Amino acid sequence: MTIAAFMAEALLHPQHGYYRTADPFGRDGDFITAPDISQIFGELIGLWVVEMWRLSGSPAEAGLVELGPGRGTLITDALRAAKIAPEFLEAISVHLVETNPVLRKTQKNRLSDYSPTWHDSVATLPDMPNFIIANEFFDALPIHQFRYTDAGWREVLVGIGKEGLDLMISPSETPQVSLIDDVITRNAKIGDVTEICPAAISLFEILALGITEKGGAALVIDYGSEFKEPKATLQGLHGHQAKNFLDSPGKVDISAHLDFSALKRAVPQGVCCWGPIAQREFLLSMGIDVRASRLKEFASEKEKVKIDSACNRLIEPSEMGTLFQVLALTSGDETPPLFPPGFIK
Repeated sequence: MTIAAFMAEALLHPQHGYYRTADPFGRDGDFITAPDISQIFGELIGLWVVEMWRLSGSPAEAGLVELGPGRGTLITDALRAAKIAPEFLEAISVHLVETNPVLRKTQKNRLSDYSPTWHDSVATLPDMPNFIIANEFFDALPIHQFRYTDAGWREVLVGIGKEGLDLMISPSETPQVSLIDDVITRNAKIGDVTEICPAAISLFEILALGITEKGGAALVIDYGSEFKEPKATLQGLHGHQAKNFLDSPGKVDISAHLDFSALKRAVPQGVCCWGPIAQREFLLSMGIDVRASRLKEFASEKEKVKIDSACNRLIEPSEMGTLFQVLALTSGDETPPLFPPGFIK
């Protein structure tokens, strides 16, 4: 089977999938995301959404949507920050795209004041301007991986080897090869590996078309880059440690770096795409240092150290500051187009 098919089964199987059966977040899980590191992260995103809503004409009815909200930490922090704009809170309804019943229960408890609506996919999101947040969502979508050979690109498949699951090379070209960008092929050497994620491209197109038709905006934050040469990024993670992604299907997180250039190529007319820019640049532009200083005014010395440490982890190049990239979608109907906060002119 393809790696994409393996990922879909290992991560999303109704009974045994990694994202369907447990809570993988936080220090007791397999990974920690930015909202777990500092409340400031979610608060700044909340301010971003409020400002985009205002720039969009303050629609009387709008959806605040998060894709893969985890424990609901980010959107809880965002809504708390949004209290500076009561008119925004009156206008929005909260929508969560989440399939994990364990996490849905946690989200329900944390967001009871906002009566959220849950969705299995973006297909059922409300028919209105939606302001969409996707933090570390796209990286978990199934990818296809290819190795460059004397005969061109050949897909890497999952099969049964002498000692269990193993990787093998397709003997002939598979249909997904056509999605590999020419720039990647021109820079390829024998043995190089590249990856594509049709699921990410398709989802991004759907979000963009929704903005074209109904308005709204989207903010995508993920680890990745604009791929210009072959690279292998597929990884397994368990207990905060790297692990062979073929081991213990359903028990190991599997993800890959997001190719932001592939997303940008999928943007239709009528939508403006901004970025990607480094998370460091985005958060500094949004005022992370100002917010941290404000929090420290009421903090003990020990708490001040924690605030500084958390902010450094989010913005330092050696931590998450440049590995994570930020991309925004806004409506392209306006002239000049809406310029999203955080993206420096």
